[in-house]
Amino acid sequence: MTRIGLYPGTFDPITNGHSDIMGRAVKLVDKLVIGVAINAGKGPMFSLEERVEIIKAETAPLATHIEIDVQPYEGLTLQFARQIGATMIIRGLRAVADFEYEFQMTAMNQQLDREIETVFLMADPRHQAIASRLVKEIATLGGEVGKFVSPRVKEALLAKVRG
Repeated sequence: MTRIGLYPGTFDPITNGHSDIMGRAVKLVDKLVIGVAINAGKGPMFSLEERVEIIKAETAPLATHIEIDVQPYEGLTLQFARQIGATMIIRGLRAVADFEYEFQMTAMNQQLDREIETVFLMADPRHQAIASRLVKEIATLGGEVGKFVSPRVKEALLAKVRG
């Protein structure tokens, strides 16, 4: 049986923290689906298409080890997980605040479908403070984001900020 894992998020933009979780998640599954959430309410800086393409480029080195599929989705993450045949949802935890939110989400998901497990990976200490929202703010205000994102993502961010 193929173990399919889903790593969902808006990834606006993908950070070094996201990439670290993805690199560790591939050790747990036979196929990793990166679900790029369509969430207009968050006011994304990058379009859905841009996020998907950036993630494909960023995860290409991992795709030599296992199958990686980057797919946009809308609606409940659990429904998307069922649709792709995932047996686990992979989530990264940075801080206690993340845990409280994720704890509630996991409990609700268990009520909806007991067959899909949620697996938490603790953020590497080097990446615990990184949040896409903060990276965008730093870039917009002219700060250096090279510690938080790959060179490719930094270039895309700067292009967006410059307009």
